[in-house]
Order: sequence, then structure tokens, then C-alpha cells
Amino acid sequence: QLQFVESGGDLVQPEGSLRLSCAASGFLVDRYDIGWFRQAPGKEREGISCISRRGGYTKYTNSVKGRFTISRDSAKNTVYLQMNNLKPEDTATYYCAADPGSTTNTGPCYPLDFNYDYWGQGAQVTVSS
Repeated sequence: QLQFVESGGDLVQPEGSLRLSCAASGFLVDRYDIGWFRQAPGKEREGISCISRRGGYTKYTNSVKGRFTISRDSAKNTVYLQMNNLKPEDTATYYCAADPGSTTNTGPCYPLDFNYDYWGQGAQVTVSS
């Protein structure tokens, strides 16, 4: 079965940090563009970051730019999302996924969720004092 397993979610105070992990099962993260997405209660899922198949490109939505960093550890077959200076509006369930159509991509990635698959179960991040 091809899927991700997210971990690292927690309750954290504003201005705190967390690192989410996304371990792949059944496939290699190096083969695909990988995206991070989040869904807050009552809101639609939004793409917040992605890293291209070859790792040369990363993208961030404006709301997290400068605070979040996506990275990949090929040896561990895992993608990470380092989140710093967290804000209450970052509270959401965070998911990672892979773009199955990106296996020959040599350009930038785009965190558009309709292109992505192999979704994990999500990791809950709550930012509150």
C-alpha cells in the first residue's frame, strides 16, 4: 500500500516550533514532488509547501513563507516540515502527499491538492496559549 505516515503534531504555544515528519511507505520520496497541506476546522484544505522531485525547487504559500521549511531525507525516505514562529492561525491537521504525475518532472513543484495522492492520516497541530 502506498501512503505516508505523518507524525510530530502537538499542542504548542504561539511563537513556538514543531517539526512534522512524513514517512513514505511503499514508494521512494525521491521519485515524486512532495507536498504539505493543511485543513483547519470549517475550512478547505490548502497547499502550503512542496519540494520538487529533484529537490532543487521548493514553494511556500505566503502565509507560511519565512517561517516554515520543507526538506527531504532520502536515506530515511522521509519529508519534513520545520515550523517556526507558529501562530494560532496555523492550527490545523497537516497532511503530506505525493504527485503521482511528477516522476519525470525536472521543474518546480506546485502544491495543488488535486494533483496529489498517497495521503497520510494527518498530524494535528494546535497553536494556543
